[in-house]
Amino acid sequence: QVQLVESGGGSVQAGGSLRLACAVSGDIYRSCMGWFRQAPGKDREGVAAIYPGGGGTALADSVKGRFTISKDDAKNLVYLQMNSLKPEDTAMYYCAAEEGWCGTPIQALLTANYKYWGQGTQVSVSS
Repeated sequence: QVQLVESGGGSVQAGGSLRLACAVSGDIYRSCMGWFRQAPGKDREGVAAIYPGGGGTALADSVKGRFTISKDDAKNLVYLQMNSLKPEDTAMYYCAAEEGWCGTPIQALLTANYKYWGQGTQVSVSS
């Protein structure tokens, strides 16, 4: 059973930055890794994904130019660097993993594409 633990959430003002981290109990080199978020009353949505191996990425349009996903295969860590944060970025952020390829960039941001999930870390952005 793969376990994922997120960290790095917190409260920041608009324009600020946070870096989320996801520690994974298994080998992530051959896994598709994703970050998702869910605001109160809304569906969970894909934010970013990173492909196995070389690490190509997919980003939601709403975060392009502001968020970056990266990973450290040796440490089994996945990061989400969030810059220029906006109040609408406020949500619980979840890390997710799936064995193998992520599919197309659209598929990589779908919740149904992932088997393993963390418990989430809260991000709150004030105006």
